Amino acid sequence: MKTGLVLEGGGLRVLFSMGIMDVMMEHGIRFDGIIGVSAGATMGCNYKSHQPGRALRYNINFADDWRYCSLKSWIRTGNLVGAEFAYHTLPEQLDIFDNTTYTQDPTDFCVVCTDTATATPVYRRVRTMDYEGLEWLRATASLPIVSENVNVGGLQLLDGGIVDSIPLKYWQSEGYRRNIVILTQPAGFRKKRTRLMPFFRIFCRRTPAIIKAMARRHEMYNAQLDFLAEEVKKGDTLLLCPDAPLRIGRTETNRQKMQAVYDAGRHYGERHIGEIMRFLTTEATTTA
Repeated sequence: MKTGLVLEGGGLRVLFSMGIMDVMMEHGIRFDGIIGVSAGATMGCNYKSHQPGRALRYNINFADDWRYCSLKSWIRTGNLVGAEFAYHTLPEQLDIFDNTTYTQDPTDFCVVCTDTATATPVYRRVRTMDYEGLEWLRATASLPIVSENVNVGGLQLLDGGIVDSIPLKYWQSEGYRRNIVILTQPAGFRKKRTRLMPFFRIFCRRTPAIIKAMARRHEMYNAQLDFLAEEVKKGDTLLLCPDAPLRIGRTETNRQKMQAVYDAGRHYGERHIGEIMRFLTTEATTTA
């Protein structure tokens, strides 16, 4: 039975997830496959490249650079997160992503995107972070309204969280039957219908399928939470999530808040590392 790691998005809340993952990396924990959505993928890829601390570092170092993430970037380029700077200049020149290690590591790494024409999920194994691989990362994290559609793989794509925010069921269908799921909202959280529907109807009028998907996104997400809870009861899924709401915005520029959220993830990981290792070791014993 293959082991999997499932990472939801949530903007800079994912620094909590990275705190946990960095602790797991430091303890030598590896997975057969990782699937990430939105920021869960853009930061989670550092697990496969064996670069603990990198996600926190570049978010802190470039917090004030308008080319990275800013209203100015959105006005000038159509993308709140700079398409060229954040997804190519930064990982290729400024805080280099270790693509050699990433490519050589045997862990499967999959991202989830949304086809803008049909509002259906697109799952893509990213085997190397060349230009196209980095564009798949950009696609999975491109939120509607504040991002242009990403043309990659012959498709027009946006953020995977629109249609599959917690892709546990898909990962199970791919043979990953024993999974750790990291969420960025605390237990008991339920998503409400977005108040931004008037803006989606205006800015996404050329992609009506996306408008419909956003209108029912809360229903999709809450159903996935229900499914996750049932899978946890069965014993082959371990849920890790913050003890309380994370006090950070999706596009936060306050470095102290970034550090605090990351530290909260590290503390959580350190408290639960025994449980995590027992969960994975039990599977290894069962299948021996």
